[in-house]
Amino acid sequence: MLALTRKVGESIIINNDIEVIIVEVKGDQVRIGIKAPKSVRILRKEIFDEIQYENRESANTTTDMSEDRVKNLELMMKKLNKPK
Repeated sequence: MLALTRKVGESIIINNDIEVIIVEVKGDQVRIGIKAPKSVRILRKEIFDEIQYENRESANTTTDMSEDRVKNLELMMKKLNKPK
């Protein structure tokens, strides 16, 4: 990890097209501004982590649902193919 010291009004450039600006320092909080192309997704880390967790949970649920659907379809096919 790169650690830098900046003052209010100073900035850093990332990848030639992203600028992170120190807007305000108040107590233990630092307010930053980010200038980046609209195509760059910017999230707070805790939000990013929550999205990742939800995506993993959703993938697990989807897999379980798919298995249930297959079982249900198999049961339906057996009923349809049952001689009368």
